[in-house]
Amino acid sequence: MNATSSDATAPVPDPSRIVLLTTSHRVAPGLLSWPAWQVLRAADQVLCADGAHPQLPYLREAGITVDEASPDAQDLVDACAGGRTVVVVATGEGEPRLTDGLARLAGSGRIQMPDLELLPASYDLPGARLLDLVQVMDRIRVECPWSSQQTHKGLAKYGIEEAYELVEAIEEGDRDELREELGDVLLQVVFHARIAEEDAEAPFSIDDVAGGIVAKLIHRHPHVFGDETATTPEEVKEHWLRTKAEEKRRTSVTEGIPLGQPGLALAAKLASRVRTAGLEVELPRGEGVGYELLAVAAHAEAEGVDPEAALRAAARAYRDAIRATETG
Repeated sequence: MNATSSDATAPVPDPSRIVLLTTSHRVAPGLLSWPAWQVLRAADQVLCADGAHPQLPYLREAGITVDEASPDAQDLVDACAGGRTVVVVATGEGEPRLTDGLARLAGSGRIQMPDLELLPASYDLPGARLLDLVQVMDRIRVECPWSSQQTHKGLAKYGIEEAYELVEAIEEGDRDELREELGDVLLQVVFHARIAEEDAEAPFSIDDVAGGIVAKLIHRHPHVFGDETATTPEEVKEHWLRTKAEEKRRTSVTEGIPLGQPGLALAAKLASRVRTAGLEVELPRGEGVGYELLAVAAHAEAEGVDPEAALRAAARAYRDAIRATETG
């Protein structure tokens, strides 16, 4: 048999096509990529197993006929016969039954398979999973007997605990713990914001919280979002303090310092405000350990040392020494 006759008997590629169209529920329905719209408009048939799929009203509004059907792999291959293109709009689960069936058919080698294509029609933007957290928190607030009864005051202690656990994860250098503790701190923010939505007099939402911090960050970074210039961390801090002072219009450098924080941190914060403001304030003199610790905290702050972190590091060393003695 010569080359010509061999070419004549070679199998002709099947122009049939199955396209699995996936979308993100974190993106508004109808906001699909241009390739997705092209495939949908050119398809011979569009199928979707979920009649309540959020994309369907927008597809039909665009003049695309969508059949509510859930074919198995063989039915779908048969529907493509004759060079047809069938688009399957995937449900939230991603159609694992269908894709597994197509994989088995392709692996059997018994039939000629159409082209198989996975086409993401919409993509998650960075931070999109935060929408999932908001939705989950909303459901928990409504349906969970414990969560539905919580208040800002009742949750306050958990916020403090989670903040300390985050600091510990940072100091220990445990990346897995760091990720988990950041999530726990984030949960506190979302939980409080969800509770705040129910306030009868001054409600606000997580969007208000996010909007407020975005506006604050932009205002306090004129060297990034405005015409100011900052080339060193010191200049950045100067911008931050100046814009913060303009916002707060405080009459004392001590305003805004939470007195409920740990003593060493409180003393260091007061010393920092005094030093930054260029004030000459002598440390109060008195008898007792409290005044000695105040002097130590002020000295540490002046040297650029966080006294709380330094004491925790020393305490961990002390803990290790205790354990060594116990096991020795």
